[in-house]
This record gives sequence, C-alpha cells and structure tokens, in this order.
Amino acid sequence: MQKKYSWYSLLKAGLSGQDWDQAIPLIQPKSKYDVIIIGGGGHGLATAYYLAKECGINNVAVVEKGYIGGGNTGRNTTIIRSNYLRDEASSLYEHALKLWEGISEDLNFNVMFSQRGVYNLGHSLQNMRDIERRVNANILNGVDAVVVDANEIKQQIPIINTSKNARYPIMGASYQARGGVARHDGIAWGFARAASMLGVDIIQDCEVIDIEVEEGRVKGVKTTKGEIMADRIGCVSAGHSSVLAKMAGLRLPIESHPLQAFVSEAMKPVLHTVVMSNAVHGYISQSDKGDLVIGAGIDGYNSYAQRGSTKIVEHAAAAILELFPIFSRVRMNRQWGGIVDVCPDACPIISPTKVEGLYFNCGWGTGGFKATPGSGNVFAHTIAQDKQHPLAEPFHVNRFTTGGLIDEHGAAGVAH
Repeated sequence: MQKKYSWYSLLKAGLSGQDWDQAIPLIQPKSKYDVIIIGGGGHGLATAYYLAKECGINNVAVVEKGYIGGGNTGRNTTIIRSNYLRDEASSLYEHALKLWEGISEDLNFNVMFSQRGVYNLGHSLQNMRDIERRVNANILNGVDAVVVDANEIKQQIPIINTSKNARYPIMGASYQARGGVARHDGIAWGFARAASMLGVDIIQDCEVIDIEVEEGRVKGVKTTKGEIMADRIGCVSAGHSSVLAKMAGLRLPIESHPLQAFVSEAMKPVLHTVVMSNAVHGYISQSDKGDLVIGAGIDGYNSYAQRGSTKIVEHAAAAILELFPIFSRVRMNRQWGGIVDVCPDACPIISPTKVEGLYFNCGWGTGGFKATPGSGNVFAHTIAQDKQHPLAEPFHVNRFTTGGLIDEHGAAGVAH
C-alpha cells in the first residue's frame, strides 16, 4: 500500500531508516479492462486519474510503449498559460490552468508549478493591435491579462534589450501573471502515482501493434505483451495519433512534425519569468536548476524522428540573442526534439470517432503540456459518459467537415 507524502512520513522514514514504497508498481496486464488508455504521457495519465477519481471507473489500463513521461511530456519546454484568443480555446486552457493551481495538493506530489508570469512581446504596430485584441478577449472570458509597454518590461526584466535601435524593437507585450512553468516529468510521475493509488494499472514497455475492431465497434488491442480486451479505448499518443488511427481504419486531419528545444549550461538566476516572441520567433525561461530553456517553431517537414534540423536551433539561438545579447557567451548543453501532431486550425481533437467505443485526444500541436490536467479531465468525462464534455464539444473531429474550425494560429504563439 502506497503511503501519502507528508512532512510526518518524511521525518518518520528518515529516523527509522524504512524504505519508501515503490511509487509506480510494475504491472503485467490483465486480459480485460473497462477502459484502455493508449499513451503513458501526461494527457493519458491524467485521463486515467480523472476516470478513477471523478468518474468512478478504476478498472483502467494505461499502456505505454516505453516508460511513462518518456515521449513528448519529458521533451517540452513546460510553458503554462491560458491567454488564447478564441472563446473555445481560452475556456479549455483556463480550465487547465485552474487545475494546475491546485495540482500538487491534489496529487500529493510536487510538480514544481511556478507562476512566474508569461510575456508575449510585440515588435510592430500590428503586433500590438493583435495583442490588445487578444487581451480584451481574455478579459471578456475572465482570463487575467494586461498590456504592458516597453518601460514596464524593462523594469521587470532588466537584461532584455529594449533599445529602439534593435533589429526588432520591443513596443510592448501581453502579460499573464498566473502563467508560468512546471516540472515536465513531475506531472507524469504525479498523475501516474495518484492513478495507481486509485487502482489504475500502468503498464510500461507495452507497445500497441493493432486495434481490434469488429462490426464497427472496438474490442481491444494487440500489444507486445498479448491481447488486452476493453469496450472503450482512449488514444492519447501525441505525435503518433495517426498511426493508431490507421490501425482502426481511420484517417485524422493531422500532420506530425519535429519540435526542438535546447538548454544552456546552468547559471545564477537572471530571468525570473517566461518571454515569448512571435516575430523574433523564440521563447525562453530559466529553470530552477539554472539552465536556460529555449525553443522555437516546428520543422517544416513531416517526420517521426525525435530530432530536427540544425537551422531551427540556429534560428532560435539567433532570435534569443536579439532579445538578450547578454547570453551571447552562454554555452548550449544539449538539444532534443519531440513529435507533435498539428491540426489545420491549431486546435486539438477531443472526440469520439465513427468506431464505437474509440476516442481520440490529439492534435495539440505545440501547446499540449499546458493543457495536461484540463485535457485529461474533459477526455475522461467524454469516455465515461460516451458524450463530449461541454468544454470539449467545439473540438469534435467533425468540425473539419462542417466548417466549424477554431483558428488559433495567432494566439498559439511561436510554438505555444
């Protein structure tokens, strides 16, 4: 039996020398479950957790081909915000942000959520008009947002270059104080541990090789650990969603692209917030360990390789140096890539499909991490009730045939 973490349990274990229980037990799959979740990243684990906690369904298996959090969840740059333009998107991301604000207490696991604020810079009159439009839309939707000028930015971020002679002079920015960052693998571990405590089976090193469909209804999955039956299957596999869809005879309107990021050597704290710029095309924050976390946009080609082209890294580094010349001598430590699936309208798919009992949560593009708890919450209710959660209704896959698209390309940011 796993114990709750607390100062008392820590003190008792420290004084007695007792071993901690295994946080996430290694489990072999049963032959049948009520629900199977394919994908052991943040969204999949969150879905399983809320199925057990809020929907009363704990006979659930999460199947992951590698190890939990080893895909996109552990590869992103952890920016969290909810200041999107469209009502549908901002409502969903605001729901997620409210869950983020209490997630460590809810999961009994410190996900290191730090509300240090997010700036989205404007470098032209058109940029500022777009920012003011988005801030006004945010305020109408109850999302905290303000417009700040270059002087206010300089006061809060002394190291930023606000010179009028800069290649991309900073005219202002939108600012969301409740935004910030979190520990990416921490959210996966937290949801996995909490779901496991509620009876969910988390099965690692178990790749799905086929989805079994009979007479238009899902029956189960074939995996590298044998067949597992279930009447309901939720697919939450980020950049490989189209691969799973093909197994069930479906085609989804998504494309998979590499998305890169890199980190610098560690240094003393110099950047206490998150800075993004669509025009310069880069974003940056400083982690609690002291390294700079930097990213940019997706590579232009389709690929499943977890690496991208050198020019994207070079472009991102040049973009950051436009904003922060002080970092010109900082060394890059490591670089990596993840696979994101992108919808034509830069919004996700949270939807049942024409195959009865099969549901997809995908197409988050480059902004999936910030939605993790909200995505899992609404997807769990969609699976449990076989009816879309009200917040998920605009994100039905049928919108691509009815014309009800939600264009979030502008507010989706550089890659967020």
